[in-house]
Parts: sequence; structure tokens; C-alpha cells
Amino acid sequence: MRVSPKARMNRMFTNGGCLDVAVDHGVCNEPSFMVGLEDMPRVIDTLIGARPDAIQMAYGQADLLQSRPEEDKPALVMRIDMGNPYNDRRHREMWSMLQNTNEPIIGALEMDAACVVVNLFMLPDEPELFRQCVDNISRVRADCQKYGMPLMIEPLVMLPNDIRGGYQVDGDADKIVTLVRLAGEMGADIIKADPTDNPEDFHRVVEAARVPVLVRGGGKEDLKSVLKKSAALMAQGAKGMVYGRNIYQHENPKAVVAALMAMIHDGADGDEAWDIYNRG
Repeated sequence: MRVSPKARMNRMFTNGGCLDVAVDHGVCNEPSFMVGLEDMPRVIDTLIGARPDAIQMAYGQADLLQSRPEEDKPALVMRIDMGNPYNDRRHREMWSMLQNTNEPIIGALEMDAACVVVNLFMLPDEPELFRQCVDNISRVRADCQKYGMPLMIEPLVMLPNDIRGGYQVDGDADKIVTLVRLAGEMGADIIKADPTDNPEDFHRVVEAARVPVLVRGGGKEDLKSVLKKSAALMAQGAKGMVYGRNIYQHENPKAVVAALMAMIHDGADGDEAWDIYNRG
């Protein structure tokens, strides 16, 4: 019998929306991701003060959040896998694996996480990597059903390495919708999806998912453009965002969180969110 994940999900989705600030980039083994994350106690202290709905971390840093006494601190979303597709150059062997192969979600239960997140990579000419991800998700899904742990699946469609080089997302709506549909078929409770090249196509992703969809942020961009695009994606049915570098690599993370939270929970548009950021 499946234990409902609703109680844990309620910690993340206040008023039906969620801003999950991702700082789990240490598992990616990519130096450029670590800029802004050198002092993790300070990062987590800043984010707790900024008060997003959730913070996404791996097991080895999660104590920095869960040891804090604040009753209204953000919920913990725990990354439980790692892989090597994030580097500038393609590796001879591409892989993705769970951080604990015997009991995949035991660390999340120990740390009282509200959700676990696992990748679903689709890279050109890498069928074994895709198979590994499907196997990871299948194993985790069984444990999540047993313990009532929500499962966030992160479908990632990548461009060929020779187009832009290294870790680059393919924003083709047809490809994203197809992989999101697979994530839904595998039992995702939440889907973290890349934005489509045309934001007005994102409703197709939401319709394919049939569970809450959070927009994946990717690399750092001009903040005003990020807010404008985020508002367009929210209008297409997204329930929030999972943003990392666009928050923690910014000079004022607290103000960025305030702008995004106003968008998710108060219906602010891109211009209003920009004004909120500037007041921060």
C-alpha cells in the first residue's frame, strides 16, 4: 500500500507554489558551479534569512539546514544522485548513480527531508546513461512509495556536445514534453523541467506532467530577463522554480528570493518582481 507523500509536499508548497533554491551543485564536480558556494554555512544562513519555501541540498551539507532551530525555516529537498554530464568536455564513459545504492532514501529520511530529487538525463548517443537514470528512478520510486517520500524527477534533454560544447540544455518543446511525460509515467510527484525555447509552449510541459512542475533555472543570466521569463512560465501553469546560480551567485540573494516569492505566491508579474528586487 502506498503511503501518501502529501504531508511532506505540504512543507514545500505553501499556497500551492514553491521556490526551491538549489545549492546541491557540489555533487556535479564542476568548478564553475561552485562560485558563490565556497562558504556553505554562510550561504545557508543567508538563505534561511531570505525565507524561500525550500532549499535543495545533498546529504553531506543538509545538517547545516536541519540543525537550525527555526520552526519556519525552509523545507529540505535532498539530491540523492550524482553524475558526470556537467563538465565542459564529454567523458569517455557517462554515468549517473545513486549516492546510496543499498538504501537510496535513507539519508533523506534521517534528515527529515520533504522531498528527494533524481535526474533523468537524455544525452545524444548515450543510451547507457539514460538506462542508468531509469534504473535509479525505478529503485527510488519503490522506496518513496513505502515511506511516503515525494519524488522529484529532473528530466534533462541535452544538445550534442559539438553544438555549443559541454553541458548545454536543448529547449526543444517536443523533446522536453516527451521526457517529462516519461517522468510522469514513472511516478514523479513533482517534475523539475527546463523552460522551452518559446515560453508560450510551456503549458504543454505542464499538461504532460499532470503533477506540479517547477522550472529549472540553469546558468546565471541577466536578472531582469530571468524575472520576465519566469513570469511567462508561471502564466503557462508552472507552480514555481528551482533556481540555483541565479540566486546564490547574485550579489543580493535575499532580494532575488523576495522577487521570486512575490511572483509565485502573490501573482507579481516580471516588472513588479523587478521593482521588489530593487527595493530589497
